Amino acid sequence: MGLWEAFLNWLRSLFFKQEMELSLIGLQNAGKTSLVNVIATGGYSEDMIPTVGFNMRKVTKGNVTIKLWDLGGQPRFRSMWERYCRAVSAIVYDFVFMGFRPIRFFSQDSMAVLVSDISGLFCVIKEYVVDAADRDNLSISKGELHDLLSKPSLTGIPLLVLGNKIDKPEALTKQSLTDAMGLKSITDREVCCYMISCKNSTNIDSVIEWLVKHSRSKN
Repeated sequence: MGLWEAFLNWLRSLFFKQEMELSLIGLQNAGKTSLVNVIATGGYSEDMIPTVGFNMRKVTKGNVTIKLWDLGGQPRFRSMWERYCRAVSAIVYDFVFMGFRPIRFFSQDSMAVLVSDISGLFCVIKEYVVDAADRDNLSISKGELHDLLSKPSLTGIPLLVLGNKIDKPEALTKQSLTDAMGLKSITDREVCCYMISCKNSTNIDSVIEWLVKHSRSKN
C-alpha cells in the first residue's frame, strides 16, 4: 500500500468510523467466550474457563469498533441478560447441548445444534446430542431465547442464529436447527442463520461481515 492510499484510508477512518455494542448470551458451556476469542484474535482453545458474571472486550475490524459483552450462562446470571441487551447494536445468543448418545434410544431427532446473535440478537446454538429421555437442555435453550425476545425493551432487534461446531460429524443441518429453535415463528424482527465452527473458523468472516453491516445500518 502506497503512502497516498494509506493517507486516504486514514482520512476515511476519521469520517466513517462506526461503533457497536454486542451482548453475547446463552447457557453455560455454549462456547460464548471461544466465539469472542475467535472474532478478536482468530485463536481457539479447547480449554476455556467458565465466565462468572460478565467480561467485556473491545475488537476493531476495519473502521468498526465492537464492544463485546460476554455474559455468564449459569442460571443465577440469566436474570441480568435483558439489562445488558438494551440499546445494544446486536444480541448474540449462544447455546450448546452436551448430551448423551445411548445405544438403544439414539436417533437423528435427538440431535440439536443452536446459536444466537446480537445486532439485535445473535443466537448461537451448538450441536447437541441427547437421549430420548433427556430433552431438557434443548427445551431450556429454546425457552430462554423466546422469553428474551418477548421483552418489550428488545422489540425489533435483529437476530443472528449460529449453528456452531459443524466440524463435528453429528452436527445438525441448518434446517434442523431452525426447526428445533422455532425460528420461523419469530416474525417481529430480522432473523438470519449461519452454520459455523469456532474451532476451524468456518464462516466466522461471514458473521463479522453481518455485524459490520448492521453497525452501519444503525448510523
